[in-house]
Amino acid sequence: MSRTGHGRDAPGLFITFEGIEGSGKSTQIARLGRRLEDAGVEVVCTREPGGTSLGRRLRAALLDPQGSAMDPLAEMLLYAADRAQHVCEVIRPGVKRGAVVLSDRYLDATLAYQGYGRQLGTAVVLDIHTHPPLDLRPDRTVLLDLDPETGVSRARRRNAELGVAETEGRFEDEELEFHRRVRDGYLALARNEPRRYRVVPADGDTDEVEGRVGQALAELLSARETK
Repeated sequence: MSRTGHGRDAPGLFITFEGIEGSGKSTQIARLGRRLEDAGVEVVCTREPGGTSLGRRLRAALLDPQGSAMDPLAEMLLYAADRAQHVCEVIRPGVKRGAVVLSDRYLDATLAYQGYGRQLGTAVVLDIHTHPPLDLRPDRTVLLDLDPETGVSRARRRNAELGVAETEGRFEDEELEFHRRVRDGYLALARNEPRRYRVVPADGDTDEVEGRVGQALAELLSARETK
């Protein structure tokens, strides 16, 4: 299932940003969102987990490094619960009224982290995502690709600077091999869906990466930015 509904002037768009820890998703979403808003486009910037009130409570449980070890299936189902509420409360209404919805992570994160990283496999993840509202798929997915050593180092430094290492650092604490499996999973997903995915190298400074993101989305967004 793709996007649902249409705005008065243009159909809504659902664009997701994916990548390993520290790949710069939040930064690039914020920059793209500002650019689109400057062009007069309604933008909804959101994230998973945590894009709704329920999601914020689930985020605290899912990312807490002090919590007890979580069964991979339980972890996956909590992400799915967050996503179902997110689609109903934020994503679908935004797309329906014609906004560009930019989400920091979506289904592909669960496929990469739980399917590949936790080695649950993708079939169990995809099975639950065949049912509404979880059958919604993005119009485009930007994969910010970065080697795990660099990404995890960036993420740990960011968490320390923001003071969230003790509350949201559970995945950053994982062994490097876990993050390698996640990255490999993302690249496999991108190969399987080349029409939806755009793989963007996330090395280099923020301005360079922003330029690459702009090129990757130029065709999709050009009509909106010239209105």
